[in-house]
Amino acid sequence: MKNKIIIILLITFQFSFAQKKDENIGTEVVNVVKPYTPTISDAFKVKEIPTLNDNETSKKEEVKYQIFSFPVASTFTPSKGKAAGVEKAKQEKLFSNYATFGLGNYGTVNTELFVSHEIDNYQYVGGMVRHQSSQGGIKNVVLDDKFSESSVNLMYGYNRQQTNFKLDLGYKHEGYNWYGLPFEKVNFNNIRLDTINPSHQYNTISLGSELTISDSFFEKANLNFVGFSDNYGSKENRFIIKPVLNLDFGDTAVKARFGVDYLNTSFDTSYMLDSRNIGLATNINKSILIFSANPSFKILKDDLSVELGAEVAFLSKMKDVYVYSETNNETKSGFFIYPKVKLSYKVVGDLMIAFAGAEGGLAQNSYANFVGQNKFLSPTLFIEPTDKQYDIYAGLRGKLASTLSYNLKASYISTKNQALFKSNDFWSYNRNKNHYTLGNSMGVVYDDIKTFSFFGELKSDINKNISFGLNAEVNDYITTDSRNKAWNLPTIKASFTTDFNVGKKWYAGTQLFYVGERFDRQINSNLLGHGYVVSLDAYFDINAHVGYKYNERLTAFLKGNNLANQGYEKWLNYPVQGAQVIIGASYKFDF
Repeated sequence: MKNKIIIILLITFQFSFAQKKDENIGTEVVNVVKPYTPTISDAFKVKEIPTLNDNETSKKEEVKYQIFSFPVASTFTPSKGKAAGVEKAKQEKLFSNYATFGLGNYGTVNTELFVSHEIDNYQYVGGMVRHQSSQGGIKNVVLDDKFSESSVNLMYGYNRQQTNFKLDLGYKHEGYNWYGLPFEKVNFNNIRLDTINPSHQYNTISLGSELTISDSFFEKANLNFVGFSDNYGSKENRFIIKPVLNLDFGDTAVKARFGVDYLNTSFDTSYMLDSRNIGLATNINKSILIFSANPSFKILKDDLSVELGAEVAFLSKMKDVYVYSETNNETKSGFFIYPKVKLSYKVVGDLMIAFAGAEGGLAQNSYANFVGQNKFLSPTLFIEPTDKQYDIYAGLRGKLASTLSYNLKASYISTKNQALFKSNDFWSYNRNKNHYTLGNSMGVVYDDIKTFSFFGELKSDINKNISFGLNAEVNDYITTDSRNKAWNLPTIKASFTTDFNVGKKWYAGTQLFYVGERFDRQINSNLLGHGYVVSLDAYFDINAHVGYKYNERLTAFLKGNNLANQGYEKWLNYPVQGAQVIIGASYKFDF
């Protein structure tokens, strides 16, 4: 109790002293010079991996481990992987043989048979038989206008490693008629047309071979023989040899082409319509031999390609009789030199390629080649080679799109003794019994011609089912004789072709042709050389075909020619058949 009283007294004394001290504090003035502006100190990013200076702590403990493997029994069997199925197009079966047969109006027959057989892995033999004929029936034609072509070809081939050899043997018979009488210019009232035999028959025997050896300086060689004759005693033999060599001189590769071309032609009579030789018939017998050599080498550098070369030709002529020629042109024997230069440069890759060149050559003409172009020639031709002095050209080719290509070309050509087809003169007093001297046959004349030419072409394979092609050519001819024209050479030629498949069974195609105006000349020798120049109208021709594949072997087809039904004249006084339709079938097979 005594202690508690002492503690209470002490607390009371202390409280009394504190109150007394507060009463003497007084007042004081505080001057604020600047308001307080708080700031934020820079933040420092705490490192994720702090730097430790403790050697004991930073020391990395080396860990040692070991794998103990032991077999584990398992009944799991993984399934084998299987590739996803891809639908594969069925490959069309290829057959070694086929036969075609077709019939049409105008008594048209068209047949073809091809057979082949593999002797072993390296050799094969084959054969082909063709026949095409028509019984005629052209409107307003008096003489027989039927025609026929039949041919047989045999072939042998050998191909093993680097050696490839081909051999062809063929026979062809052709029958045509001189039905083109000039009724508009000549009075035939006093001529017995029933006594005229307008038939002209051609026979051809050909033998050709080619030997090719790859990876050798001897690239290839061609050897050909053509024997040609007709039913008027005309005969022609031609031998051609053309070897090609590849020679390397250091870094330069040289290609050398050689040629030997021998031609012997004989005709029983000549037309001889010159007024100085009326009634005189002279046989024609000529031999022409041409040697040629064409060395060249090619330079390739980046987008530039240059082929430099030249051709040297030697002409040797032998003749038994000199005959009259309307133009009296004759190529003299001797040496000829021609340029053989080609350049190309990729301006924009394959989209645009510029090209240019200068070429020339001595071309051998022959009776067989002329008949291949014109079936209505008289057996009285004057055969001369053509001297193409130079053909200077330049152009562009490339692609406008991935499926569309183009080709543009401009040329300037100088040709001596260019062969031209011209109608023979009317002469009813010739001793050949008037079969082909009534203005109903054609001959060959020669002239020196300079030609400006422009050619343009577009081709497209839109896809595997559709394709088309369009081309046009414009020519301007300048002859050395102002009295003559470039007989039967058209100023404009154009064509348009399309081919397309409709589904898997049907296919079709069209061909459109346009040939511009041409000129011809004919003289009535019975009227003291009175003659006239004739303009042949331009013509437009439409051909089309459609086919149906019944199965992989049998195909039916329908073809139409001259569907515009124009009776145009391809040659003077020679109208063609109107609309022609052929229906037929083709069958493929194996033995």
